[in-house]
Parts: sequence; C-alpha cells; structure tokens
Amino acid sequence: MTEEKDKVEHEYDASQIQVLEGLEAVRKRPGMYIGSTSGQGLHHLVWEIVDNSIDEALAGYCDEINVFIEVDGSITVIDNGRGIPVGIQAKTGRPAVETVFTVLHAGGKFGGGGYKVSGGLHGVGSSVVNALSSTLEVKVYKDGKIHYQEFSRGLVVDDLKVIGETDRQGTTVHFIPDQEIFKETVEFEFDKLATRLRELAFLNRGLKLTVEDKREGREKEAEYHYEGGIKSYVEHLNANKTVLFDHPIYIEGEQDEIIIEVALQYTDGFHTNLLSFANNIHTYEGGTHEVGFKTALTRAINDYGKRKGLIKETEDNLSGEDVREGMTAVISIKHPDPQFEGQTKTKLGNSEVRGVTDRLFSEALSKFLLENPSVGKQVVDKGILASKARMAAKRAREMTRRKGALEISNLPGKLADCSSRDPERCELFIVEGDSAGGSAKQGRDREFQAILPIRGKILNVEKASMDKILGNEEIRSLFTAMGTGFGDDFDVSKARYHKLVIMTDADVDGAHIRTLLLTLFYRYMRPIVEAGFVYIAQPPLYGVKQGKKITYIQPGKDADDNLAATIEALPETPKPSIQRYKGLGEMDDHQLWETTMDPQNRVMLRVTVDDAIKADEIFEKLMGDRVEPRREFIEINARYVSNLDV
Repeated sequence: MTEEKDKVEHEYDASQIQVLEGLEAVRKRPGMYIGSTSGQGLHHLVWEIVDNSIDEALAGYCDEINVFIEVDGSITVIDNGRGIPVGIQAKTGRPAVETVFTVLHAGGKFGGGGYKVSGGLHGVGSSVVNALSSTLEVKVYKDGKIHYQEFSRGLVVDDLKVIGETDRQGTTVHFIPDQEIFKETVEFEFDKLATRLRELAFLNRGLKLTVEDKREGREKEAEYHYEGGIKSYVEHLNANKTVLFDHPIYIEGEQDEIIIEVALQYTDGFHTNLLSFANNIHTYEGGTHEVGFKTALTRAINDYGKRKGLIKETEDNLSGEDVREGMTAVISIKHPDPQFEGQTKTKLGNSEVRGVTDRLFSEALSKFLLENPSVGKQVVDKGILASKARMAAKRAREMTRRKGALEISNLPGKLADCSSRDPERCELFIVEGDSAGGSAKQGRDREFQAILPIRGKILNVEKASMDKILGNEEIRSLFTAMGTGFGDDFDVSKARYHKLVIMTDADVDGAHIRTLLLTLFYRYMRPIVEAGFVYIAQPPLYGVKQGKKITYIQPGKDADDNLAATIEALPETPKPSIQRYKGLGEMDDHQLWETTMDPQNRVMLRVTVDDAIKADEIFEKLMGDRVEPRREFIEINARYVSNLDV
C-alpha cells in the first residue's frame, strides 16, 4: 500500500496538469502579469521560466539549471529535471507541454499533485512568457526522445513532434521577447540575472546555477553552487564585516509540511540585516515567518541571559531591537500553500507559520546557546550594550522633543522653508556650506523649494550608535526638516518634501559628503529612497563664455569631449573664456538657478535601490570599520576615475 502511494506521488504526467483559465488578456495588459513592460518586466520573463526549473529542484528531480543570453540577445534556460509531460492533457485534448505554454494557470502547481512546494509568486509562468515572446521554442528530453514545439506570440506554430533520441532528461526553453510589447528595452542585463541566480543558489542548497552571456564584446559567465545554503548566504553578507563568532548559527526544522531554515551571525556593527524568503520569494515586507523568528529570538536570548546571570532578575528584559543589533540573518521557509499579501504581494500572511517558526527556532536556538556558552555570552553582552545605547538615544530624543515644544516652530533655524505645503510639489535641497547655501536661498523658487545648508561632513552613521547619531546637530536638523521621524519610528507618509536633493561640490569632498548623506538615508530613512524621493543635483562642471552667451557642460564621462566639441563649434569672434566650477559657491544665484535648480533646465539623478543586498555590501565596504575591503575596492576601481581634483 505504501509503495503504491509513493509511486503515485512521484509520477509527473499529463493527468497532473490542471487547466484553470485561458490566455486571453496577457498581451493586452502585460503589466498585470509581469508588473511592467520596462526592464524589470523583461527580466521577469526569465524568472518565470527559471521558477519552473526550481520547482523540479524543490521536488528533488533537478540539480542543475543553466541560463544563457544568446548572441542575438534572446534567452535559453536548460534544466535536468524530469521534463514537462508530453502526454495528452484530458481537459484540452492537446499535449500537456502545449497546454502549459498556451493556457494561463495551467501547470503542475495547481493542485494536480505535481509539486508539494512550488516557487514563484503567481504561477502564471510559461504561458505568459510565451504570450509576450515573438518566438518561443521548447525541447523536452524524456523517455529517450527529444520532443520539440514552436510558438509565436502565444500561438502554436507547429504541433509537438519527436526530433531525435536522447539519453538525458530535462527541459530547454528558448524565447525572444516581443519588441511590440517591450518597447523600452529588450536588452537583458547579465548582472541582474547573475544576482538573482546567486540568491536562488543560496536558497536551494546543493543546486548548481550558471549564467553565460554570449553577446559579442560582453562575454561573461558565472556559476553558483552552495552546499552550505543560507548559512553560506550569511557568510557572504558578512564578508566585509567583523563577526563576533566564526560560523553562523544554522537551524532547520519541519512541522505540518512547513520547512523552516534560519541562519544568523552577529557582527560588531549597529545595523540589522534580516532577509526573509518564502518558497524562494524575497518577502521584502516581512510577514508571519519574520514575526515568529523575532519573538523566538528575543525570548530565547532573554531566557538564556537570566538563566546564566548575565541579565539580573531585577533588570528589564532586552528589547527585540536590542537583541537584533548587529545581527545578519536569513529566514527561508518552504510552504505547500503560501498566502501573500501587502502592497507588492511580498508579505507572507499564513497565520500558522508564526507559531511553527517560533516553536522550531526557539527550541533549537535555546539548545544552541546552552551548548555554546561563549557565543551565548557574546550575544547577550552585545544586546546589553545596545540596550544602554537605546536608553541614551531615548533620552536624547525626549530632550529634542521638549526643546521643540517650547519653540514657536520646531523646524531647524537654518532651514529656509518654502511656502507651499503640498509635499508632492515641495523640494528640499541639502546644500554643502554657507556660501552655496546663500546662493541657493537667493536663486530658488521660494514657493516650492526649501534650502537646508549643512556645515562640513556629517557623522558616518555606518560606525555610530543611535545615541551618537541623535547627538549630531546636522543629522537632527535633517530629520526634523523632513518630518518623517527616523529608524523604527520612520513614517514616509509624513514626508514634508517628495524631492530630497543632495547638492554638493563636484570634487572629492563633495563626493564624500554625498556618500555620507546617502549612507544616512539608506540606513535610517530607507523608505524615502525606495519611494524615489532622493535625488542628486548635477551642477555643471564648466562654463564656456563668449560675449554674453554662456554654455554649460554637465558632468559625466563625456564631459571633456563635450567641452572640446562646444569650443570647436563656437563662431570665430571674441575668444571664449572657460571656467571650471569646483564649488557651488563659485556660481552666483542666477547661475545656480539656471543650471541646477530650474525644473525647466536642470539635470538630476534619482537614487534607486534595485538590489538592496548589493547596496548593503557597498555601504559596508566604503563606510564600515574594515580597511582591507575598502583598499581593495579603491585599487580595483581607481583606474576608472578621471578628472580627479585633490
């Protein structure tokens, strides 16, 4: 009886492909299925096909997936799984593989018994990719035969046919994105593909993933394979940090078909880096697995601290914020029926997961701490130090609030505010130095542009605790001007300005100040970066004056070439004068307005966080305590710096 049941569970044939609905609206409204038709949506096509291969890996039938950017820019995905079923699907009367690629919500993940656990967010994969591709070809290597079928824009070009014999198993999908749909770009980015495949390799222990770019002049390849899984992921995240103990704590457990994996390690820093995943989906907005983890972590560390006398019985417990300071952790769960919610559908909502995560992690962590008392003491001591800093920060915050309540306005005195109260219109320019601040105040449009001058270099928050940060006058002024609060109290809906513009000199000091500000925004005001509120002003590098006419040259890698071309194009009348603007203070208020602040003429860069993990690594490398990674970064990248003023 058991043998018969196991046989049924492990078979993957046409009867397990379930049809829910047709493919009508995909080409008409592609954004509903892949998010957008920009570069992000384009790359989503790859993830949908890769997710199908990952499902085979989760089921235990695939251990290698290869992705290729072909010479013509198209994509090929190859796996060594069981191969998509090729038999006739009962409901459609067509081959199952054809059904998978032509019918929306048809696949082995919709209750047909094909997969216990499935990756991917929507499960609309193959058919949507087919609908949005000018050409899609699939080869299924199964039962000694190579089966082939071709499609175009979701329609069948040729019926499924056998084109040869084989001794391997698996599926190969090749597709060309439709330029009628992806009008913005059909160019795939190697780095974007590599980053996600590396993440999938960390999340699926033992799975080998490769990516190769075959385009002429861009040839590149990468291979990812981690037997340590998410434990290796934590080690990777902490590569540039000073860790408190050598190897991450790793815990794994299963209950009610829910598999929980947690890896964590503490550093000597002040920031928490917590990443959570459900069925390989990055749950940016958290969810019940994060809640269960946090609850268990706080309780287990406090219980251990009290039991060992590290926290006195009369003392308050450490808060969740205290025990997470300096922690890097990855939580990964596999669930047979994940429920996603939140604004971007990246928050896990299954209520039962909270209890399962809490129970499994709590028991395992308590046991680990008892068996590793030196690590346990380090973790508790780290939390006690964080608690003391938190109390000092609380006192500083209360003092600031009391002081603000006694004043007519709690806005900083150096802020030259705008008259409009519509945040969507309002812009706050953070300007380096009093001289440039004066020019900006004179040149601005007072209705919607506010100016906040900052003096010198603000505190490097990467190396500072919260009490030190709140003790910095420049940072306090910025927090107050924005009106959003900071850290755990941050509320992006209270932002007084929807454009926060960093305006610094075009020299080394200006770049350093800009980096310090970006570090502050990323670590303590990150929602304004994610909302697209942060910009970098682009004041001109040169002014070419001939008579009364001035032509400005914007910064960029072609600035010197543009300068030469501008001079060459001038008529042979008076000799032009060329001014190199090393500082904003060298421009008068009219020039600053005309070149850098006037919405009609200015050029600004919007700051985005496409890859939060990569951003975290860069900030740690450039602004953290360890010198070696920073020196290595400078040595590798120094040759790309041109026009350096020292």
